[in-house]
Amino acid sequence: MLKDRLFFGTLMTLLFVSVALFDGWLDGSLTLETADDKEVQGTLILILIALVVVPAQREIAVLFRGKDMNVFTPVTISASILFSVSWYLGQFWDLSLSKYIFLLGAFSLMAVFLYQYFSYGIEGAVANCGVSVFSIFYIGLLSGFCVAVRVEFGLWAMLMYIFVVKGADIGAYIIGNFWGSRPFSPRLSPHKSWEGMAGALVTAVCLGIIMASVCGIMNWWLAGIFGFCFAFIGQLGDLAESLLKRDCEHKDSAQKVPGFGGILDIIDSPLAAAPFAYLFFLIIL
Repeated sequence: MLKDRLFFGTLMTLLFVSVALFDGWLDGSLTLETADDKEVQGTLILILIALVVVPAQREIAVLFRGKDMNVFTPVTISASILFSVSWYLGQFWDLSLSKYIFLLGAFSLMAVFLYQYFSYGIEGAVANCGVSVFSIFYIGLLSGFCVAVRVEFGLWAMLMYIFVVKGADIGAYIIGNFWGSRPFSPRLSPHKSWEGMAGALVTAVCLGIIMASVCGIMNWWLAGIFGFCFAFIGQLGDLAESLLKRDCEHKDSAQKVPGFGGILDIIDSPLAAAPFAYLFFLIIL
């Protein structure tokens, strides 16, 4: 399990970093401090996130199907991709972001109602519509903030946020796996421990300070605060997905990636941390 996690985790990290750096090279942000220096930012990152949205929505549909609830994947995938491109589209058009999001949310809700009516009638309407709307906002809206960090604050801010959050996951897993004895949240994730949480904190703070020093995007002490806060936020994102899996009686969201489970198991902590990262960078940058 640990060997699979380290092997496939390394492969995914190399793939993501390669795409991110190539994306930065294409739009010029690789050598620029802020995203304001170029007109169009984050094209490849947007494509990558849009591609990840599809299996993530399919996995959450499988989870809820175990509770006899139907997620309308044609609607949820389409709406999630449209949410994810929110900030990106603003680079091309004089787009009111708030109007776009409110209108998209309203039309997505109507689309869910129509899908329920034509596919299931009144059967399971509350449950089906509820989980479909939830999955749109959980995966779609939160993925939009991932793109927002890249578009508004640049390549290095996005890499720092992803590295800190996923680094905390790795630190928690390794330390917890070898030395964990006191459960952190026994009802949701029995294998998470306070020792693992300590490993997450140390890893996140160190990575934050290293990234800030290398990239020069913030003071080292701010980076330490960033790492400390996002170690907890990332773990809470992981627990949020665990809450769904436990209720649906699934250990993992899927069995697609050895050592990890499903795509949703990989992106749960960065998804939950994305709006907080956006707010943090909005305040300090």
